[in-house]
Amino acid sequence: MIKILYIVFMVILINSNSIANNHKVDCIILEDENSIICKYIQTRVSYDKTVIFEWINPSGEISRTRELIIPAGHGSLYDYRYIQGRSLGVWTFRVIDDTKEYKTNFTIK
Repeated sequence: MIKILYIVFMVILINSNSIANNHKVDCIILEDENSIICKYIQTRVSYDKTVIFEWINPSGEISRTRELIIPAGHGSLYDYRYIQGRSLGVWTFRVIDDTKEYKTNFTIK
């Protein structure tokens, strides 16, 4: 009986750790479509959740901020911009989710 309880406890512990770290931010540049697409993936929750997307240019200035709602039961949200008209260099895409920040960098050449 103790072995079964131990196994159940370990499975719950492993799953809760993987859920807690299931947030990811990634961007892809599609030159042939003149687009930059950035996506935020999170653990699905049973309530609407507000997050903030920030596009930070190579000079370190925020070029766009958007407050978006991830609907209950959804696990991702994305934003896009056109490449044309953007400064060349390393950009940062940052997501603020409650008190945590997630970010990634990409380069426009």
